[in-house]
Amino acid sequence: MTPKFVFNYYVDAGWGYYLFSVYFVLLALCGLTLLLVHNQKSRGIRSVQIKNVFVGSLVGMIGGGSSFLLSFNIPVPPYLFILFACLPLIIARGIIKYKLFNVRAVAIELFVLAIWIFLTIRLVLSATQQDIVINLISLVAVVVFGILIIRSMYNEIRQRERIEVLATDLQKANDRLTELDRQKSEFVSFATHQLRAPLTAMKGYGSLLLEGDLGPLSAEAKQGIQRIFDSTNTLVNIVNDYLNITRIELGTMKYAFDSVDFRELVSDVVAELGPNIDKAAAKFSFRVEAPENSTLDWRITADRDKLKQVIENLIDNSIKYTPSGTIAARLSYDRARHKYIFAVKDTGVGIAPEVVPRLFQKFSRAENANKVNIRGTGLGLYVAKQMVEAHHGTIRVESPGEGKGSTFIVELDPLAKA
Repeated sequence: MTPKFVFNYYVDAGWGYYLFSVYFVLLALCGLTLLLVHNQKSRGIRSVQIKNVFVGSLVGMIGGGSSFLLSFNIPVPPYLFILFACLPLIIARGIIKYKLFNVRAVAIELFVLAIWIFLTIRLVLSATQQDIVINLISLVAVVVFGILIIRSMYNEIRQRERIEVLATDLQKANDRLTELDRQKSEFVSFATHQLRAPLTAMKGYGSLLLEGDLGPLSAEAKQGIQRIFDSTNTLVNIVNDYLNITRIELGTMKYAFDSVDFRELVSDVVAELGPNIDKAAAKFSFRVEAPENSTLDWRITADRDKLKQVIENLIDNSIKYTPSGTIAARLSYDRARHKYIFAVKDTGVGIAPEVVPRLFQKFSRAENANKVNIRGTGLGLYVAKQMVEAHHGTIRVESPGEGKGSTFIVELDPLAKA
């Protein structure tokens, strides 16, 4: 008859087992509470690691603690014991996915420990006094250097963790700044929209008064109204620039692209700016340069109003910043590069070489430009650049230096033929 062995480690619970059960529950609650408290102070990957340990500990403690119930003759579902086996799986997942333990640090510690053990064994097995001294010195040296290496490694780990926390804080601050910038842009857009209506009314009535539609005016009154009209017009342009910038920053700028005759567009702008050109101190000229026997139709794909604003801005700037001399606007075709080119060359105040790279940035103005026109905002060229680039074109400036004039150049592709 084959003997039957039965192993049963569950015993009848005595009074000490009650105390141990209470101790286990209190210890488990204490450990889980400490993990929760530490998690409140942690951020980023550290917080994820602690949550992983918390879940693993909770599952393991429930599975392992259920064995106490059997000692009190309380039936327990079998699957509760399986929970205890899940603890190493959850911890292993944390190690692999969330880098719960620094594998490199553990490997270094095990390597250092192995060397210590090896040298300790050599010291114990030393046959001569000389071997004892050599092995003892070697052991002490390796222990000291090993401690220094491990300490340095953990300092590096702490530094890395601090950098990760700072990076997380920086990202949150950046997100907050981005949101504030968006709110700022929306506020500016709203405020400028509210300003347009009264400014339009002021400009309209100012025009009626100057043209005499509302009755005759004395010379003094007409001069005062003219100043009001000019200031209102300047403010309207500033409001339009701010509106365009907020639309660009918010991504709400709309373009109505269509087939546009570039030559006709530039000619219309020159005609509309006729009064300003006539008042200008500099002599203005405009010409179209077309190759001989050319069949160019000068058509491009563009938003007529937006491109018209760019051309107006470049010509108007040349008028403002050229107190004397000449302004030459030119429209041409570069056959080699297959580009239409609009250029405005003046003999005005010019641009210093160090200013040229940042001229198309927001609120960027040359110092000599501030002396000639104090009303400029440094927004017009920024808006122009954004609009030209939306047309898949380029805009740039060339200047020999201050007092030597400048040339603004816009290049656009001809209309693609089907």
